Amino acid sequence: MHLHLRDGDMCRLTTPLSAEYFSGAVIMPNLVPPVTEFDSMDAYRTRILEAAGAHAESFTPLMTLFFKNQTRATLEAARARESFFALKLYPAGATTNSDGGVTDFGEAEATFRAMEDLGIPLLVHGESHGFVMDREAEFLPTYRRLAQTFPRLKICMEHITTAAALSLLDEFENVFATVTLQHLLITLDDVAGGMLRPHLFCKPIAKRPEDRSALLAAALSGHPKLMFGSDSAPHPRHKKECCGCAAGVFTAPVALPALADLFAKNNALDKLQDFVGGNARRIYGLKTAPKKVVLEDKPCPVPAVYEGYGEHVVPMFAGENLAWSVVA
Repeated sequence: MHLHLRDGDMCRLTTPLSAEYFSGAVIMPNLVPPVTEFDSMDAYRTRILEAAGAHAESFTPLMTLFFKNQTRATLEAARARESFFALKLYPAGATTNSDGGVTDFGEAEATFRAMEDLGIPLLVHGESHGFVMDREAEFLPTYRRLAQTFPRLKICMEHITTAAALSLLDEFENVFATVTLQHLLITLDDVAGGMLRPHLFCKPIAKRPEDRSALLAAALSGHPKLMFGSDSAPHPRHKKECCGCAAGVFTAPVALPALADLFAKNNALDKLQDFVGGNARRIYGLKTAPKKVVLEDKPCPVPAVYEGYGEHVVPMFAGENLAWSVVA
């Protein structure tokens, strides 16, 4: 429910790694330039399906448009397109390729109202600009105002990283959330407690142990409003291992076996199906192609790097062995 495939050669390399194992994914629009128009959205969808290759028939890209205070007429036209799923809102400058995002939420109210009337979900990158621990906390009042002002608008917090954010799921009927693999596993100490580990650096950044524990408990308990959103975000190796490190963790090829291991260790494998896809299908009424994936508790070596089309991308757990494998 939250996936970056990038474009060009990177898209060709990374798309099959999701399309093989997932029946669909919500595709992020923060390309350069961002996907703000129908023509660019449809063209991007075509490129994704071409990159998916043999998996294209069983993979549904759920396309989004970059939030730009779209008019009601534009949203009505969007709603009529089968490929369109939602608008994705980025506060200006908060993350990769988001400089053209929202600077004044008051000016966006007409768009929110039209989305509410038309039943179009709002996906929000919920942090303000900067590298500090409490950026998500600063954004929580904004979620509350949105939820109270537009009670029929489905608002998805993408992705949550704190215990405080979880409370909004129970406070408001129209608020939902995605959470990543990395935020269920790591804390800020794992990223920067010793030597900086750039391939674990993402935005919003991993938080405190108590935040990780709260997120993990919610996922393992089967919280009905919490969905897996990998936020798998590939960057070329040279843009991660450098000054000015790009934000994003590449988890697409390891997400399912790592989640199976995590849920198995916590005696919660019966909750994994709904977390990965069932909750999203129910919340949004999704109907994607059926796909069966078989996982087994046998070791799975993770490559040190994924290479192809001139690109080099380092995954989470690079060079390690995962305890579970996808076997079919």
